[in-house]
Amino acid sequence: MPPASTKASTTVDARPAASASDSRMAPGGPGYRRMSLALFLAGVATFALLYSTQALLPLISDDFGASASTASWTVSAATGGLALCVLPMSALSERFGRRTMMTASLMVAVVVALLVPFAPSVGALIALRAVQGAALAGLPASATAYLAEEVRPKALVTAIGLFVAGNSVGGMSGRVITGWVAQEWGWRVAVGAIGLIAVVCAALFRVLLPAPRHFTPGTLNPKALGRTVRGHLSDPLLRRLYAIGGLFMTVFGGVYTVIGYRLTDAPFSLPQGIIGSIFLVYLVGTLSASAAGELVARLGRRGALYLAGGTTTAGLLLSLADALPLVLLGLVLITAGFFAGHAVASSAVSHTATRGRAQASALYQSSYYVGSSAGSTLGAVAFHAGGWSGTVALGLLAVAGVVTITVAGTRAAMAQAQLVAAPAGH
Repeated sequence: MPPASTKASTTVDARPAASASDSRMAPGGPGYRRMSLALFLAGVATFALLYSTQALLPLISDDFGASASTASWTVSAATGGLALCVLPMSALSERFGRRTMMTASLMVAVVVALLVPFAPSVGALIALRAVQGAALAGLPASATAYLAEEVRPKALVTAIGLFVAGNSVGGMSGRVITGWVAQEWGWRVAVGAIGLIAVVCAALFRVLLPAPRHFTPGTLNPKALGRTVRGHLSDPLLRRLYAIGGLFMTVFGGVYTVIGYRLTDAPFSLPQGIIGSIFLVYLVGTLSASAAGELVARLGRRGALYLAGGTTTAGLLLSLADALPLVLLGLVLITAGFFAGHAVASSAVSHTATRGRAQASALYQSSYYVGSSAGSTLGAVAFHAGGWSGTVALGLLAVAGVVTITVAGTRAAMAQAQLVAAPAGH
């Protein structure tokens, strides 16, 4: 499938074939470790802040007298704000630079994080979380565009996998820390602690990230931005990748928004600290995201997506059991499948788009976080209507969408290969 290519972006293609004179970063080369650690920390801060209330929803419900579906908006508002703002933020990164945009996004987000513990009502909390999500919108698309420009092509999947691994560590540590802190001092102190951790991550990120060497500034031209976006959306491969990212995140958002309610109810009746520790399974996501490059090398992109979808499905079905060990194993498989699928799809977007990479990544991130918002809200609604089985049914429907889209991609690739081979046959 041909890559999206328009004349709308002034960013030059920074990915020619690697050669001995290639000055971009590669494993073992100058700056690569600093870059990897910096973006890992950015990933930690992003997911820790974005989902800081997710493990605390039962406590927030009790404090404000809010239903599960209302409390879930403290997650959905943050991811929805990010989804709405990621595209305009990516346009700003084309003008002002990836590192500048990522730094500004993190700084604003951590300031808001320090205000969140003082929210006087659930409405104010939801509003603050929406602002926080909008602030974080400048980071994900800018990060993948930075990597596409500054890292050699053969190392790109691995580099993006490390960034996604930082997401998983942030998601895990944020939920584990908030769970135990909230058990002793309440949810307000817990989200404040996450804010302080994010301040440290943001400062280290700014110190460690190497200055970009292959970025060419563009202009803030709405018409050019529109042409770039239309060019990406007209590419069938990119459309499929955007849908896959959104559907995977629908599963993940639904499961992890509702799991706290399920584990506080019978037959489990677990305390908040133990529920927070359940999120240690995110470590599996760190490993599966980091292994995405090897999976693609062995199975191809579509093969890796089939494996990720199958793993997620197995996890959803196992989680239906009333035995805690089986539920935990189900969460492990869901997490592994999700992070592998996300790393494969997001790196494929960066590889496919030869122009306007920030916008291509922004469209992926927008779809991804729309999926998160949909999963959080619909997962809570499904749980209210049909219990955990309702949430699992929503997840299975989303995975079926991933598999259907991947099958369509496989057929399209086969048809294209036959067209290319036809002249040789004649």
